[in-house]
Amino acid sequence: MVLAGVLGGCIDYLEPDVGPPTAPRCVNDDSDTSKTVSFSVDIQPIFFNKCRFCHYPSTTGVPIGIATSHLDLSSYQALRAGGNAGAEIVAGMPCASILFQKVGPGPPFGSRMPLSGPPFLDDASIQLIHDWIAEGTLAN
Repeated sequence: MVLAGVLGGCIDYLEPDVGPPTAPRCVNDDSDTSKTVSFSVDIQPIFFNKCRFCHYPSTTGVPIGIATSHLDLSSYQALRAGGNAGAEIVAGMPCASILFQKVGPGPPFGSRMPLSGPPFLDDASIQLIHDWIAEGTLAN
């Protein structure tokens, strides 16, 4: 009981003020339920424009992204197959999806993608990826 009283007074001391959050909390909800995100129209062009040099098969050798992570983003089927980390996307759960985490400002491990950035993906592209995953990662 005495120990609890002594430790009770230390709780504030043990919890340092680390400042405000640097990014908003991730939420799995679709940001715009009135718009359906299309893999072929919205997502694939992002991958082609920003990820193709590392995560698309090449006739001149194995690109670095495929060599190190085994993640091929050249097609819906290849993306769904995943890479070294297993499934890169969890349908309906962008916050639990490695793909979404890695393109954001604070990936939980490794480098932010694209590795050649900055520039990284713009906020609109990141939001499209988030919403596509939130909508269930449809092959549309």
